[in-house]
Amino acid sequence: MINLVVIDLGSNSVRMQISEIDDYGSYTVKGYYREYVRLSENMGKEKTLKPDPMKRTVKALNSFKEKYENLDHLVVKAVATAAVRQAKNQKEFLDMVEKEVGIKLNVISGETEAYLDYLGVVNTLPVRNCIMMDTGGASTELVWVQNGQCCERVSIPIGAVLLSQTYNLTDKISATDLYQAMNAAGKMMSTVRWLCNVHNLPLIALGGSNRTIAKIHRRELSNEIDEVPDIHGMHLPPQYIFDLFDRLVAMSREERMQIPGLAKNRADVIVGGLIPISLALRNLQVSEVVFSNHGLRDGLLYEYLQDKKK
Repeated sequence: MINLVVIDLGSNSVRMQISEIDDYGSYTVKGYYREYVRLSENMGKEKTLKPDPMKRTVKALNSFKEKYENLDHLVVKAVATAAVRQAKNQKEFLDMVEKEVGIKLNVISGETEAYLDYLGVVNTLPVRNCIMMDTGGASTELVWVQNGQCCERVSIPIGAVLLSQTYNLTDKISATDLYQAMNAAGKMMSTVRWLCNVHNLPLIALGGSNRTIAKIHRRELSNEIDEVPDIHGMHLPPQYIFDLFDRLVAMSREERMQIPGLAKNRADVIVGGLIPISLALRNLQVSEVVFSNHGLRDGLLYEYLQDKKK
């Protein structure tokens, strides 16, 4: 029996999943944990991680450690994505984590992140032909899936925290700021040449910002926790997302904090977080949106299971 701990350090949050794997390769998820650390806060154009976010992150990682350090047959896979990937003081932060927490963070490339998203989705949803989009705090991963296979994948440096802080989208939003943010994001997405070949496919949406859409929708259906539908596999038409985006843009941060299903600590970055999916829906004539609750962390689990079989 192996206890596999997967830690995913993103730009907005750090998440941990603990899975128990038996000798036959079957697994049971024993625990899932999340802390909002906002590691990419105020990185600015100089792309440096700031002291307070680094301290918050180390504190969260130590709180995670308390939950797994006494487990038997322990395997820890800890990865860091866009914020650490882009940081000029990356080594300083990695050394800090190793010294104070005792783990080595593996800084993965954007393409690796996209592929792990792909593994997490195709192993949990009946996917054949689609586009996958994972919008994080400082990057967005796109994957083109044909006949169940990963045909193309890319990571672009636009995300919820980055867009929201750079273009003043955190509270009341002006038309000028919104235009500039969407224009900048649109330019970045236009550099992905293969997107020109992809139209009228379903879009599989994952990442905290995109999943918030599904969380808001299910709270509209019911306030009873036992009755709300699962996010994983939920289908929504593009028009619902356009209408929700319009509503959120017109609100202040305080008003957004009152929306059921929208986490209060995401109210200042949700508009920036929904810009990539809004652009994709408009430009690619997406037929429907399907939400996935599984992505990178599950991809690391399935990658580990595949390696064990070899």
